[in-house]
Amino acid sequence: MSVISPTGEAIWAPPLQPAAPRELCTDCGISRTDDPKACGRACQFIQTDYDALERQVHGRARDPLRADELHFGPFRRMVRASLTPPRPGAQWTGIATRIAERLLETGAVDAVLTMAPDPADRWKPVPVIVTKAEGMAACRGMRMGYAPLLALLEPARRRGYRRLAVIGIPCQVHALRALEREFGFERLYVIGTPCSDNTTTEKFHQFLELLADDPDSISYLEFRADYRVELRFVNGRTRLVPFLKLPISKLPGDFFPLTCRTCVDYTNVLADITVGYMGGQGEQWLLLRNARGEELAALLGDELCMAEPGSAGKRHGPVKGYLANVERAAGGLPLRAMPNWLRPVVAWLMPRIGPRGLEFARARVEMKAVETVVHLRREHPRRVRNMVPRHVWTLVKGYGVTPRDDELR
Repeated sequence: MSVISPTGEAIWAPPLQPAAPRELCTDCGISRTDDPKACGRACQFIQTDYDALERQVHGRARDPLRADELHFGPFRRMVRASLTPPRPGAQWTGIATRIAERLLETGAVDAVLTMAPDPADRWKPVPVIVTKAEGMAACRGMRMGYAPLLALLEPARRRGYRRLAVIGIPCQVHALRALEREFGFERLYVIGTPCSDNTTTEKFHQFLELLADDPDSISYLEFRADYRVELRFVNGRTRLVPFLKLPISKLPGDFFPLTCRTCVDYTNVLADITVGYMGGQGEQWLLLRNARGEELAALLGDELCMAEPGSAGKRHGPVKGYLANVERAAGGLPLRAMPNWLRPVVAWLMPRIGPRGLEFARARVEMKAVETVVHLRREHPRRVRNMVPRHVWTLVKGYGVTPRDDELR
């Protein structure tokens, strides 16, 4: 299979083997390789190993005494950033795509492993190997659905590519780092994007149908740090929907799989650089985690405008309320007890008095932490011990969630 970019540059999408059946799986692609049993050594849903992998990748584990590392993982510095000029068609301004372009332009890598849209469905991700900078234009934007990106490691190696960049989400990056030495690549750059909630492409289309009468015309969707979802349409129209007005109650309880409801790595801590939005306050939020992360940011030169991230509001109340909603949901999506008449008022207030900037990012990380413990205890209590790292217990302690004797390693 080949996906063609707007410039005519071929992007290779190799045929993939079927996925091996797994109980908790986001189909990162490892089960589709010649050694599907490698999942046992790589998967964060079998046994997380963040302490060891953080030391392997960054030279140290997170420092609980250093501000924000307990929440966001090891980093050298955090910045609020934007690309100038913004790239047309980018999800934000195009930082992740531009970094990959520069790696290819400078010859730092032989290929980039990333996602492109399926020719028949703009929302469906297709894993691709890009070898020319021009090809990255076809990979801009967000996709929803399982994406077996790491199945491309073997075809890349067979083609002789020894210097790679990978743009991936946390569950993909955890598996990549766990197996990195086994693949023996000469050089590996990892550009990570935050992620906590994914679903199948088919279920995502159900969500789009609830958002607009003409869902096929939606060309862009982004959850923003100002408590609103931005929609763009093919005719140029835009629309902002407050989080509290989203039709969450109309979605099936299994809309988000258990894997995404029990993910402990929202901020992609094993990437060299994390490119996200949560702490950006309208811009992107970069975490430069190690020397390679600094190198990747430096590739953009004056194209990258950076500033100190801000922080405002208090997270404890919203996180405590979220925990109560998750507990009441009995395994489904979080319930909202707020009456309908109050939603517009709170939707107006939250961007003004709720957690913003880094405090918003801290709140989201803590929400994911309490959600993980609640769902695992309800559905897979024996997995708590292996799937919940020690730092997560520190994050949830302030909300009355503490480990039981059999839940600690």
